[in-house]
Formats: sequence, structure tokens, C-alpha cells
Amino acid sequence: MRFFGKTDIKFVDRRRKAFLLSAIVIGAGLISLVVKGGPDLSIDFEGGVLVQLRFEKPVTTEVLRSALDRGGYGKTEIQTFATGNEVLLRAVHDEEVDVAEAIKSSISEAMPDNQFEVRREELVGPKVGRELGKKAVLAVVFALCAILVYLGWRFQFRFAVAAVAALFHDVLVTLGLFSLTGKEISLGVVAAFLTIVGYSLNDTIVVFDRIREDLRKYHRENYDGVINASINETLNRTVMTSLTTLLVVLFLFFMGGEVLRDFSFALLVGVLVGTYSSIFVASPILVEWYHKSPVRRR
Repeated sequence: MRFFGKTDIKFVDRRRKAFLLSAIVIGAGLISLVVKGGPDLSIDFEGGVLVQLRFEKPVTTEVLRSALDRGGYGKTEIQTFATGNEVLLRAVHDEEVDVAEAIKSSISEAMPDNQFEVRREELVGPKVGRELGKKAVLAVVFALCAILVYLGWRFQFRFAVAAVAALFHDVLVTLGLFSLTGKEISLGVVAAFLTIVGYSLNDTIVVFDRIREDLRKYHRENYDGVINASINETLNRTVMTSLTTLLVVLFLFFMGGEVLRDFSFALLVGVLVGTYSSIFVASPILVEWYHKSPVRRR
């Protein structure tokens, strides 16, 4: 199945505009992170209490918020499920108070006619949260380093640098959008980031494989033209793969409920940005490298 016939879109000629657009988006995200003092971290990293309750009758977020405000826990995060009678509550841990019991007592007093059962109750200490945060960052860094080594061995060093730069681009854009939209970074979101790295890398390798083949076949042709032709040759595959993946992610985003909302949002942004970076970031970096290399200057 093909969405396009033979195309001759001048992707390489538009690389400066693409670089500018990426710089603006990443810059806005970084400014937001600096202003906020870093990303909004969930209790997975900050430490806190998680309580999942199932009520006999449907309950609204407004009623729960009012009950928690009266109990002094107005900053508690509330996530509702599709059933309407089940909620997930996240609150900051307090060593002097049993926060979980205080939250349940506040809700019981405010809604005596709507009994509930505790489905899940978890406590994450601040020290454990900090350790999880460090391991999450190290997981992303080690993944990028391993990719750099692998691509340097499979292709050439400049291909490896271009691919890793595109991956950094994808992660920074997604992280920046999370900060701009006020969404929290949880362990699930970190898993989504690693998934984004894998998806974007796969797309980039497909394009790089075609570039390597075309450079061998048309080594006497104009370098920019060969890169551009390779992107156009893989465009149909890139679009089809992205669209089919987007369908699944969109289903998760709209039908997966609040628990999967941030995870699917990260994947949604990552698929779109990963497709963009394979075409407008990774490949154009090869062109810039070529034009600035000593061999080219000679």
C-alpha cells in the first residue's frame, strides 16, 4: 500500500527553517523548566501517598475536591476512572501524619452516604523517590550512549552523532511540552520516553540505511541531492508506520482513562516528533556535517 507516488520534496533545502522551529520549541520548553525550577515530578520521584478507592455510587471530582479541601488536603491529585465510581488519589507524604488515613477520614465525613473500599494503598518515601529519579535519568543516558556506540559501529561516526542528536531533540521536545502543559513526570512517562527513543531510532535507521545505499550507488552525484532522494524514497514507509502507530496511541489517549493519559500523551508527542526528526533533524545534520568537513573543503 502506498500513500504517495514518486515524490521529490526538497526536505534538505528546508533544513534551516526546521532547525529554527526545533530551537524555538526546545527553547520554550527549557525556559518553562527553568522558571518552574525543573519538571513537575510525581510521587514516584518526590515521595508521597497513593490511595485508590472504589465508591458504591458515582462520584465527581468537584465533590472529592471539596471534601479534601475541608480536611486540609486540597493539593491532593485526583484521577477518575471511566467507571465513574473509582478514583486514584496522590498526596505528598507527611512523616508526622498518616496521610492515607486522614484522606479516607475526610472523604468518609463528607460523604457518609457513599461508602467506599480501598483497592490500593502505597507509600513512597522521599529517599526512594530520589533514587528512582536518578535511575530514570541514568536509564535514558545509558540508552543514548549504547545507541551511539551501536550506530558508530554499524554506520559511521557522523551517522551515530546525527541519530543521537535527533533522539536528544525528541526527548527535549517531549519534556518541554510536559512542562508547558503542566503534566507530571512519572515512572510511566519515563518508560514512554524510552519507547520514544526506540521508535525514533528505528525510523532514523531505516532512512540511514537507504542513505548509505544511495551514497554507494550514486557516489558521484551531489551529496545534498542523494540525501534528499533517500528521504523521499522512504517517505511512504515513514508515513504509513507513523499513522498506524498514531491510531493505537490515540486510542490509548482517548479511551485508556486518566491512568494512561500522561503515558499516551508522551507517546503521541514522541511519535509525531520522532517522525519529524528523522526527516528534518537527523538527515540534515549529515548534510551540515558534510559541508563543514575538512574533506569537503579540500
